[in-house]
Amino acid sequence: MRELGSGDIFYILGALRWTLLLSIIAFIGGSVGGTLIALARTGRFQWLRTIAAGYIKVFQGTPLLLQLFLAFFAPGIFGISVDPWTAAALGLSLHASAFLGEIWRGAIEVVPHGQSEAATALGLRYWPRMALVIVPQAVRIAIPPTVGFLVQLIKGTSLASIIGFVELTRAAQVINNATFHPFTIFGLVALVYFIVCWPLSAYSRRMERKLAAVAR
Repeated sequence: MRELGSGDIFYILGALRWTLLLSIIAFIGGSVGGTLIALARTGRFQWLRTIAAGYIKVFQGTPLLLQLFLAFFAPGIFGISVDPWTAAALGLSLHASAFLGEIWRGAIEVVPHGQSEAATALGLRYWPRMALVIVPQAVRIAIPPTVGFLVQLIKGTSLASIIGFVELTRAAQVINNATFHPFTIFGLVALVYFIVCWPLSAYSRRMERKLAAVAR
């Protein structure tokens, strides 16, 4: 056991970059998957809607921790070695795909059906109709819940510590095991998470109020 020093604090704060980078990668991966799922859920093909709905049920109905375990250990069954970084990015991206897909599906369906009918009357086929008429309106509606989910995703990266990925929480655990100052260390980690997440949460609430005012 040793004393907690400034180098330990900087080590913990330095791990924040891995938390943010993992969040960005997972959000980008989730955005790609979520877009495909949202389009499948609102598309014309029943078999695509069924597959997308099943995917959402699986990932929304199981713990994120379990999903990270499977992303880390399941490839080993097939003789594929996966490092903690890859497993964390994959697990969080698949998790984000399910939630973002459902958020964006709801935003697409909230757009008045008359907009789609008017675009069809003008001769626009499915893809031009979605790209030029429906999606631009859905994006504005989807911003608040998307930002809100991003906050949850940032906090969810702390679970990646369980598979050995050294992000903010894991770095704090390492230093705490060496110094045993849990209140100081994890209090600092909580403060860092708050500083990162609170502005995003405030922005999400402001956008919700703005959209509610426009709806009136």
